[in-house]
Amino acid sequence: MQASNHQSVRILQPARPWFIFLSLAFALLLNLLPPRQWLFMPDWVMLTLCFWSVREWRLVGMGYAFLLGIVMDVANGAALGQHALVYVLLSYVAVSLSRRMLWFPLSQQTLHVLPLFLAVTGIQMLIRMLAGDLFPGWAQFISPLIATLLWAPVTLLLLAPQYRPDEHDDTRPI
Repeated sequence: MQASNHQSVRILQPARPWFIFLSLAFALLLNLLPPRQWLFMPDWVMLTLCFWSVREWRLVGMGYAFLLGIVMDVANGAALGQHALVYVLLSYVAVSLSRRMLWFPLSQQTLHVLPLFLAVTGIQMLIRMLAGDLFPGWAQFISPLIATLLWAPVTLLLLAPQYRPDEHDDTRPI
């Protein structure tokens, strides 16, 4: 039994599949912004995909991750499969951790996603270096730190449509 008082008393409605698709498409559009001007811009697809893999693991999983990864590879002109591999690994670990993570408040969930985001970025850099690219520098690890800091606001933003109204009917127990 959990002995903390961070639990919400509000009941969430189920996530609508169209909203999940729309949020992933919007994250993809944010990733397609020119990254040269914003070196520390987080990987929005990685962040949104991790959120939905944790929250709705029956709807969003490795299939979505693979398709989004292929789209990112084609859009960036990267080695085909680089983003796909990394996003599939991210989704697999996020689904594996989902039952554990949802017991914790948002501040502690960020401690779960920080090593995950850092590992994904490290694997992506390793794949690039194995393909012949030079080491891009340690500044590349600032992007997953920013994505980790954005975990709580993104969670609140993506959960907002699922909250039930505050009206309460006294004749129903829920």
